[in-house]
Amino acid sequence: LTFVQVVDVFGCLGPPSRVQGWITMLPFTGAFQCSSLGARSKCQSTTYQCQRHASHHGVGCRARKSRGDCVVPLAGGNYSVIEEILAEQEFKSRGTYATNDKARSSRSSGAYPGDHADSTYSSRSSTPSGSGSSTNSSRSSGRSRMLSSSWERKTKLVCTIGPATSSREDFWKLADAGMSVARLNMSHGSHESHQAVVDLVQAYNESGRGCISTMLDTKGPEVRSGDLAEPIIMEKGQKYTFTIKEGANGKGGVVSVNYDDFISDVSIGDELLVDGGIMSFKVTGKTDADVEVEVVDGGVLESRRHLNVRGKSATLPAITDKDWLDLKFGVEAGVDYYALSFVKDAQVIHDLKKWLSSQSSKIKVLAKIESADSVKNLEDILDAADGAMVARGDLGAELPLEEVPYWQSKIVQGCRRRGKPVIVATNMLESMISNPAPTRAEVSDIAIAVREGADAVMLSGETAYGKFPQKAVAVQSTVALRTEAAMMRYQGARRFGTDEAPPITWVSPPNKRGTQQSGPSDVALSEMFAYHATTMANTVRAPLLVFSRQGGMPALLSHYRPDKTIFAFTDNPQVQRHLTLYHGVIPLLLTFTDSAEATFDAAMSELVARGYLTQGQIVALVQSGKRPIWRSASTHTIQVRRVESKHLGSQSSLEDD
Repeated sequence: LTFVQVVDVFGCLGPPSRVQGWITMLPFTGAFQCSSLGARSKCQSTTYQCQRHASHHGVGCRARKSRGDCVVPLAGGNYSVIEEILAEQEFKSRGTYATNDKARSSRSSGAYPGDHADSTYSSRSSTPSGSGSSTNSSRSSGRSRMLSSSWERKTKLVCTIGPATSSREDFWKLADAGMSVARLNMSHGSHESHQAVVDLVQAYNESGRGCISTMLDTKGPEVRSGDLAEPIIMEKGQKYTFTIKEGANGKGGVVSVNYDDFISDVSIGDELLVDGGIMSFKVTGKTDADVEVEVVDGGVLESRRHLNVRGKSATLPAITDKDWLDLKFGVEAGVDYYALSFVKDAQVIHDLKKWLSSQSSKIKVLAKIESADSVKNLEDILDAADGAMVARGDLGAELPLEEVPYWQSKIVQGCRRRGKPVIVATNMLESMISNPAPTRAEVSDIAIAVREGADAVMLSGETAYGKFPQKAVAVQSTVALRTEAAMMRYQGARRFGTDEAPPITWVSPPNKRGTQQSGPSDVALSEMFAYHATTMANTVRAPLLVFSRQGGMPALLSHYRPDKTIFAFTDNPQVQRHLTLYHGVIPLLLTFTDSAEATFDAAMSELVARGYLTQGQIVALVQSGKRPIWRSASTHTIQVRRVESKHLGSQSSLEDD
């Protein structure tokens, strides 16, 4: 499902300055739908117009009118028309309309988003002559063509799986729409329901359609109100009591709390929030067992609501007994990432990693930064963790709201400097839980996260229980792709972070880079080659090809944010899944043979078969990293290779079902 807001893409929506509309790729129908907003009758009023506009885009169609819309079945499932829509949208906004021949030429020649020349859609390929071949397009799988914009997008998508997306059909739609990581929210569901999602991920990965990883998100320590006899309508100025005594059910204005140390954590004058701020109270007094409050922002209090004290973290342990049971389940199920909630300091990360080592598990640990304590210890936490998540919901409850954007940027740039993946989460498309279209502020929120350099953006309720999960993914994907194209066009590769942030340079610390006497260390050499490989690939406008057994070199290349895609081949399925979270990396599984040349050719043939490369296109091949493959430890190489005819006839070892 591709969902793109456009202005007069086909000329069917009226004057561009007055009428806006939507082009919607209808799932599993091979059709797109064009409909106007506020001037619906202007959209494809006749079958002739519908056929004419479809022919303009080089696709056959059988038109039919439906409720003022024009539905055009695409001949042969030609999903690549959406690429033209995106490209033409870009250039119409600049006052120049690209011709269809030029748009088609650019796709067949292997041009990427952001390849622009003379204010028109570039037909320039990666070859010096600018010519490319489309003879292999028929060999590309249907999925490769359908997901062309998805794989070109460098920012990854994390989707929470819930009732709306837990069936095989709905899950695969989400995966085909561009999901990179499936999130298991342990605050809801059972181990059985989460195991079913893990099974779906495994089945999808085995199908050859793509690669998805799993992330187990712990519930963490939470302070909640108790069960109520009935919901309480609270109005400003009213007095209530929260107590640690059992049995209080709201009658007489007394509500129980599930946390015995609640009394010691709260001080007179504190602001107490319900569910992140939908209601608030001022603490006016307390005793050994009770906290007296006055309603500041009223509402309806229901059972088991989440309670926060603004600017303070509860003194609960970071990993609860329930969390330990869930973490053990994650090891048994074979998840790829933990997202650890309410991390207060680095020690809890060290303790969890030590436990994982005792279980012989290589699960990566992401720290969720969502409490007042976590921002105080941010640098140490980021040093200890394998990555981070900006969990803005509770972060905005424990800190003043105006500080959340500052800390978001701080966390993203902190991970960028360390070469670790970072996810921006919470409320990204909250309105799409109920509505089919996002707010303009939500669109800007996604774009800001992409510009800041986040590896991934996340959807929670939007895909877990929302009414429009596929549309939400499509909106997030399209906005990210469009933002990346603008960054490339106006600013080049954002290798050095945002304009406000310090430069993004070394990942390895100074004490591991070697000395003037001994020269660069192996760690420093690997990073130097990642940097210079990125520079070379950008210069010749080529994607990168890398082989890795542990994932270190693909992560380094991602750190330096090359202009084009990083194709990372590995013979380790878990490494492949770990790499799905890294910006700009497409991980692929391949058996490494004893012959380097044979493996290189097999990899390039695989990329051609999947529609990623075309004949004549060039790639930058990197041989470097901590563990040598087909080279000595003292040798590091960067090569530029061209796709040759011998790469066109090999059958893919990972052919789609």
